[in-house]
Amino acid sequence: MNIGVEVSALKGVGPKLTEKLNKCGIFTIYDLLLYFPRDYEFIRSDVEVNEIDGEEKQILTCRVIGYDRDVKTKSGKVISVIKFDYKGNIVLGKWFNQRYIRNSFKLNESYDLVGKFKRNGKLLEVINPMIGCKDAKESEIIPKYPLKGDLNDKIITKIINQVLDNVVITDNLPKNILDKYNMIDLDTAIREIHFPKGKIELSKAISRLKFQELFTYSMKLLLLKNNLRSNDGISFQWHDELRDLKESLPFSLTEAQTKVVRDILRDQKSKYSMNRLVQGDVGSGKTIVALIALFNVIKNGYVGALMAPTEILANQHYLEALKIFEKFDIDIELLTGSTSAKEKKRIKEKIAEGKPMLVVGTHALIQEDVEFNNLGLVITDEQHRFGVEQRNRLINKGRRPDVLVMTATPIPRTLALYMYSDLDVSIIDKLPPGRKKIDTRFYSDNERNSAYNLALDEIKKGRQVYIVCPLIEENEKLELNSVEKLYEELKEDFFSDISVEILHGKMKPKEKDEIIGKFKENQVKVIISTTVIEVGVNVPNASIMIIENSERFGLAQLHQLRGRVGRGEYESYCILIGNAKNEKTKKRMEIMTTSTDGFYISEQDLKLRGAGEMFGLRQSGDIGLVLADIYEDIDILRCARHEANNLINSKERENVKLCSEISKSIERYSRYICFN
Repeated sequence: MNIGVEVSALKGVGPKLTEKLNKCGIFTIYDLLLYFPRDYEFIRSDVEVNEIDGEEKQILTCRVIGYDRDVKTKSGKVISVIKFDYKGNIVLGKWFNQRYIRNSFKLNESYDLVGKFKRNGKLLEVINPMIGCKDAKESEIIPKYPLKGDLNDKIITKIINQVLDNVVITDNLPKNILDKYNMIDLDTAIREIHFPKGKIELSKAISRLKFQELFTYSMKLLLLKNNLRSNDGISFQWHDELRDLKESLPFSLTEAQTKVVRDILRDQKSKYSMNRLVQGDVGSGKTIVALIALFNVIKNGYVGALMAPTEILANQHYLEALKIFEKFDIDIELLTGSTSAKEKKRIKEKIAEGKPMLVVGTHALIQEDVEFNNLGLVITDEQHRFGVEQRNRLINKGRRPDVLVMTATPIPRTLALYMYSDLDVSIIDKLPPGRKKIDTRFYSDNERNSAYNLALDEIKKGRQVYIVCPLIEENEKLELNSVEKLYEELKEDFFSDISVEILHGKMKPKEKDEIIGKFKENQVKVIISTTVIEVGVNVPNASIMIIENSERFGLAQLHQLRGRVGRGEYESYCILIGNAKNEKTKKRMEIMTTSTDGFYISEQDLKLRGAGEMFGLRQSGDIGLVLADIYEDIDILRCARHEANNLINSKERENVKLCSEISKSIERYSRYICFN
C-alpha cells in the first residue's frame, strides 16, 4: 500500500467521510498513520466481582440467561433489559431507546460487554454497554482520538486497522542505534501507539516515537548548522558611527549587553554567516542589542530585517528603532498584515531595490511576493514562536545573510544547547539598573477576593490591571476559569463601573491591536486575557498581574507573564491564584514568590517537571513537538542529539548515504498531527 495516496482510496471512505477526515488534517494514508490518539481508556477484563467498583470501565464476558419486558419511563424513554450471568452473579444490561438490541443476543450465548458495572443490591447493572469489542478485549486499552464534528473513534480505528493490515513501515534509523537503546522498530511503534497490547508496550511505543521526533529535530538543526558553516557569508566592517550610536543612547549598556554586542560584532566581521541565539530575561535589554547589530549592517550598505511574532511587538520595535536611529539617517519601514495594500506595494518595491534600510515586520516578511535584495542580517524575535522552516524562509531571501534569533524565555544553558543546536548561544544574564522588583504573592482560591481588592486599589491610584486565564471559553470537564466566564463575573461584581476588555488568540489581529491600543492609552483599565499577552505588550502604567489557576502554567511561562508589569515607576504586583494542595505545586509557587531570576526559575522548572503524566491533557511544545517535551524528555533529547551528531559526522559511506536519505525525509518524519 502506498501511504502517500489520498485517504479516499481506502475501502469505505467515501466523499462525506473524506471531507470529515480532511477537517482533522487527514488527507493521505500517511497522515492517518500519524494521527496519534490524544488519550487512552484503560479497561480491565474479566475481573473478580469484589473488584468491581463502578468507577472504571471493564470488559466482562457474560452469558445471556433471559430477557425482561421493555420498560417505558415517564419521560417517554424505552428501557430494554437483558439478563446475563457473570461468574454466578446476575447482571442486568439496560439499553435506552434501543428496542431491537435483544436481536443482537442469543440465549445461552456469551458476549463481551464493555461499560461501567455498578452494584445494586445483589445484582450488577450496566447502562448502554458496548457489545463484542474485540480490539478492547485483546488490548484492554482503547485509543481516544482528537475528533471534530460527528466523526467518532470507531470510524478512525476501523480505517487505521485497514491500513495497518496492508502496510509494513520501514525503519529509517540505523539498526545499531535501535540496538544500543533497546528500542522497538518503527512499524511496531506505530501499531502499538494506536492499538497497544498493554501499558508496557504502549510505553515502549511512546519512547521510540519521542526518540524519532527528537532525533529528527536534532538532525534538522545540525544539518542546518553544517550547511550555514560550509559556505562563506558576508563580512561586515565595524562602522565608525557605532561609537556615536552608543554615546547617543539615553542609558549605559550593562556589562552583559556589552559582552553580547562584542560576540555579534565579532561574528559580523567573520567571513562565515553568523548564526547566534541571544537569550535574556524579561527586561534585560535584548532589543537595543538587536538594533546595534542592525545599525552596523545597514551602515555597511545592506538591508536588515527584524521579524516579530505579533503586530503589537513589531510596532513596538518599529517605534523604538525610530527613536534610537533618529539622528543617524536610517530608512525604516514597517510591514505587517494590517499594512494597507498601497503601502505594502510601496514597501515591497523599496525592499526589492536593495538600498540600505531596516524592515520591521511580522510573518508578512516571509510572503512569497516579498523579494529582498542585498539582505545582510535577519533577526527573529521570540524564537520559540517561529519554527525553523519559517526562519529559513526569511534567510533564503538573501545570499547567506547573518542570522540572529532572540528569546525572552530564559532556558538553562545546557538545555539551550540542545534546543538550538544550530546556533551559538549568548546570554544577557543581568538586568539594567533601576528595574523594579515585582512583589509576587500566592493566594489560594478562597482568597481570591483579596487579589481583586488589591486590583481595585491600584485602579483607584490610576494604574491598570492584567488578568490571565488558561481558557477562552468555559469547560465543565476541566473546571478552570475562562476569559469569558471571569469577564461576566467581574463585571457584575468588582469591576461593574470600570472599563474591562477581553483578549485571546481567536480574535482577529486588528481586534487585538485595537484593545491593546486602548489599554496603552489608559482608556481600558483591565484586560482579561489568555497567555496571548505573554509577549510584546509594554504598558508602563500596568502595575498588577493576576494569574488564575496558576498551578496550570509552567514556571517559565509564569515568569514571562509576570514580566508584563513592573515596567514603569510604580510598585508592581503579580498575584498567583490557584490550588496548591500537593507538595510539588507548593514548591513551584514558593519558587515564584521568592525569586525573580528567570534563569534560576527555568533551572528549577527543569528539575521539578520529572517524567510527567504519560496520558491526559497535553499541549504541543513551543518548538512544534507533539509527543516529546523538551523539559520532561531531556534525557531522550540528549541521546537523540548525540546519535544525530555521530551520524552526520560519520565518514562511512553507508551512514553518509543514510544521513542524506534522512535529511530528505525530515519533513515527513516531523509532520506529527497536533492534538490539543
